[in-house]
Amino acid sequence: MGKIHSIETMGLVDGPGIRVVVFFQGCKLRCAFCHNPDTWNFSGGSMEISPIELLNRVKKFKPYFKASGGGVTCSGGEPLMQPEFLLGFLKLCKENGINTALDTAGFGQGDYEEILSYTDTVILDIKHVNENGYKTLTGGDMGEFYKFLQAVNKAKCKIWIRHVMVPGITDDYEAMDDLVKIIKRLRSIEKFEILPYHTLGNTKYDKLGIQYRLKDIPPMDKEVALKFQDYVKDLLKNNP
Repeated sequence: MGKIHSIETMGLVDGPGIRVVVFFQGCKLRCAFCHNPDTWNFSGGSMEISPIELLNRVKKFKPYFKASGGGVTCSGGEPLMQPEFLLGFLKLCKENGINTALDTAGFGQGDYEEILSYTDTVILDIKHVNENGYKTLTGGDMGEFYKFLQAVNKAKCKIWIRHVMVPGITDDYEAMDDLVKIIKRLRSIEKFEILPYHTLGNTKYDKLGIQYRLKDIPPMDKEVALKFQDYVKDLLKNNP
């Protein structure tokens, strides 16, 4: 049985085409800018469900998938923290001709290579560009992220890269140069985007009684973020 926080239908930004986005419950990281802290606790979630039950919910949207090139996206929380359930669900999706995407921070409990063999697109969120910053921002060890990176490099799935840019933390050219070094570890990427840090989820922390560590940091300027995004794309294009 899998623990699921919520299911969003008709998603348009979490992979190609129209998607059903399944938000898994539970995450080991504690990212300072996370806007879904309600997905952290493994004992939470709105439902427990079997892989076949989840597939049956998703199958209803196959006409939309076929028309748009869409499918299902496993997000979270962190889906890689429920590897057995995730693998079972992805296998069923592939048996039923449903395109699969994995939206992840690359920080899970293993079985990466087998999971990725049933994944069409990986949407990889690079939380920080160096080990010290990663530890401070997420509470996790970047070594686990690099294990996942190695598995992605061996897989045949398409790769999308995302990076949340936070003012005063990664909004400078040195950080972007380090980001490029990480991306260049990968064989190729199909899409790259910088997501400007925002404060829309801050009220959740008050409701959950969790201290919000970035409360004094303003939202990231979208135009500045776009400038850095173009800078990274240029580096990747001109220095493959």
